[in-house]
Amino acid sequence: MAEENRTADRGQLSLSVVEAGVGVVLILAVAMGFALGVSPPDDRAAQLDLYAEDAATVLAGEPPRHGGATRLSEVVRSSEAFERERAALRRRVARILPDNLMFRLRTPHGAVGFRKPAGVAVGSASVTTQFGDVTIWVWYA
Repeated sequence: MAEENRTADRGQLSLSVVEAGVGVVLILAVAMGFALGVSPPDDRAAQLDLYAEDAATVLAGEPPRHGGATRLSEVVRSSEAFERERAALRRRVARILPDNLMFRLRTPHGAVGFRKPAGVAVGSASVTTQFGDVTIWVWYA
């Protein structure tokens, strides 16, 4: 008889009240998801890397204008070759890339293009030639 009094003194929530509480929490969670939204993934850096790789691949595959194995190996052969080809290289990279992109191409003998800004997404690619590495960075204008 003592056991009966103990169970009668305890209060229990009905199962339907517990289910209703869980349902309210679930509905509020879904509503907050719609209200706040989910930020889209930042795929700008990946796209910029692809642009940089494409430009580097095109430049690495082009024949030289004056001598060497490729256009890039000609440009990085010497300081004199770089200075001679600087303006043409800048124009060529500008033609390869879309109009909404800016770039900087660095060789062992100098760089062409624009200064890289701080705090923006930048894509990059490198090509190794027999005379040194060439790196290109691209970003949205």
